Amino acid sequence: MNGIRAPDGWSIVWLPEVDSTNDYLRRGSHPPGTVVVAERQTSGRGRRDNRWHSVEGESLTFSVLVRPEVQIALWSRLSLAAGLAASECLETMGYEVGIKWPNDLWIRGRKVAGILVESSDAGAVVGIGMNLTNRRLDPELEATSLLLEDGRDWEAGEVLELLLPRLAAWSSRIGADFEELIDGVRRRCVLSGRRVRLQTSRGGMEGQVIGIGARGELRIETPEGVESVIQAEQVRLL
Repeated sequence: MNGIRAPDGWSIVWLPEVDSTNDYLRRGSHPPGTVVVAERQTSGRGRRDNRWHSVEGESLTFSVLVRPEVQIALWSRLSLAAGLAASECLETMGYEVGIKWPNDLWIRGRKVAGILVESSDAGAVVGIGMNLTNRRLDPELEATSLLLEDGRDWEAGEVLELLLPRLAAWSSRIGADFEELIDGVRRRCVLSGRRVRLQTSRGGMEGQVIGIGARGELRIETPEGVESVIQAEQVRLL
């Protein structure tokens, strides 16, 4: 793991155990480009403080501190940038991957990776958790792993080395180059044309997904008309 090549300007810190790689970077003082990789997380989490179950030696769990040179209001786009980067990484490894807006990766309708973007004093922390060699997963999670998909035994280090250059590239393109980024997300969106139920800050919403808009928002046809959703706490397929 320690021999991994990092993108220019990035550095990798490997920890055998940590409470949460996101929380580690939000504490103390770390320069942008710091990547923290944990063999084991004791308090890993996803969106809405859901627990991310990280089994030692079976998952890739890491976070990177970035500070894009665009207005802070656009930093929420980092979730889509990370999703596209991770999707491209898995595609080069031979997997067919879909993006479940805004922060999950699916293989054959099951979650294989999740993304959590949080703010910090120094920038934005992008956390990614990916199931690699897990053999047993909670059936209620509707999750999968790379091993369960095709029997291949991937090491965290080799996946990370494929993923980081893509993450560095796409996280720098959430401003003027966002159109190309969002086109990549649209092509992989598993929600387009599907009926969903969302929980947003405005309450619940149900309808059919038209697609993803130019700002990265989810566009939904509801009985009241077309709604645009920038952020959602929960998205469920019906």
